[in-house]
Amino acid sequence: MQDELSTREAAELLGVSEASIRRWSDEGLLPVRRIGRRLERRFSEEDLRRFGHTGRLAGRTARPPSSPTVQVGGLSLAIGTHLSAFYGSDAGRLRLSVPFFADGLIAEEPCFLVAQGGVLDSYLGALKAAAGVDLQRAIESRLLITAATPGSTVKDSLAFWEQAFLGALRSGHRVLRVVGEMAGVRDRFSSEDEMIAFEVAFNVISKRFPVVAVCQYDVREFTGQVVLEALKAHPDSFEVSLGRFLN
Repeated sequence: MQDELSTREAAELLGVSEASIRRWSDEGLLPVRRIGRRLERRFSEEDLRRFGHTGRLAGRTARPPSSPTVQVGGLSLAIGTHLSAFYGSDAGRLRLSVPFFADGLIAEEPCFLVAQGGVLDSYLGALKAAAGVDLQRAIESRLLITAATPGSTVKDSLAFWEQAFLGALRSGHRVLRVVGEMAGVRDRFSSEDEMIAFEVAFNVISKRFPVVAVCQYDVREFTGQVVLEALKAHPDSFEVSLGRFLN
């Protein structure tokens, strides 16, 4: 089979309508390449098979969340939301993320924290002091899962999250929470462009799983150009009150 498929061929491969393929690509769920003056869609067979495989697994395993929304910064956010947040102080780093995690841990919802070094220590210290949170139990029961970085390439990082989310769903959990400190993630990738490419690709995963993810950018560590690209890579941020996520 050819490497790139048309909309009709993609629909036949997945056994769905062409309208579904067009909708999923417009929503960012399916990676798509536009060609020619008419900007016709072309799809990678590998992307299509990965989408079909992961979507079916998630559909078999996941149960509807107990609540259709998650609170972040006083806002009710839909499951499947992938946001960027920006801060310029150590206190700003924790303002949204710690209550977001504390609510999850109290509700026994898995929380994935991507951070390292002193940044990780600051999170653990704040969560230990949070009312109602038993940090030791959360770590031992793997309700709080920490990782330095999920991978060094876009492909490896996506594979990490797919496996992590599927594992949590198979354990019966209904809502997944993620906070990623992007300064540390950036250091693992070969370039900031690769990091942004991962952020764009993560939009697809965030719509397949019952996850709310907040990617945190310390503006002291990034140029204005990278901050702009990070904003563009998180279209969900424009559907909420963006000012809440500028700390």
